[in-house]
Amino acid sequence: MVAERELNLAELAYTQIRRMILEKELPGGMSVVEGRLADHLEISRTPVREALMRLAAEDLLVKQGSRSFAVRNVSATEFFQGIHIREILESEAINLSFDRLDRKVLENLRREVIELGETPEQTAAQWQLDDRIHLMFPKVSGNTVLLRSINELRTLTRLCEVSYPLGRVPASTREHLAILEALLDGDSTGAREAMVMHLRNVATDCMDILRGG
Repeated sequence: MVAERELNLAELAYTQIRRMILEKELPGGMSVVEGRLADHLEISRTPVREALMRLAAEDLLVKQGSRSFAVRNVSATEFFQGIHIREILESEAINLSFDRLDRKVLENLRREVIELGETPEQTAAQWQLDDRIHLMFPKVSGNTVLLRSINELRTLTRLCEVSYPLGRVPASTREHLAILEALLDGDSTGAREAMVMHLRNVATDCMDILRGG
């Protein structure tokens, strides 16, 4: 019973810390202190330690000294390489899933995009909606390798400091709507093109940030 409880707490710690990393509560390069996280999550250190080791194995954390970790920093080069591969894979995911997509789900996502787009700041709800939109296609496609690959690349690109520059919510709202509306119109080619354009626009905005624009 105790072992099962520890396992559940370790899973809880993993889920919460992973979310904090991907939603930038723990930005790239930040030291991750086991004791502080345990206090924040209100659980003991053992499950937190197990969660940190799991996240390190997934390359979200890197070792910092003998007993501590830091959130991984992703270079600009890795980011742009990841975006390029995402263009190919996410476009194909739309192609493979097109005939299986649920119209009601698409309509609900469209409504949520519009509602959340009224808030210009990046919120946790917007991060989660972004995940649901981008991962919907590989999930529906039934291709588990494609899903795993896209998920890993999304994690990689999100870890980059400039991956979601300030003020990108209005643009992402328009771009996500273009994808969803093309799908609702039965336009597979248009949806794939809208996805590629969305990812290229993210890359362009990030390049502008790097150039000081």
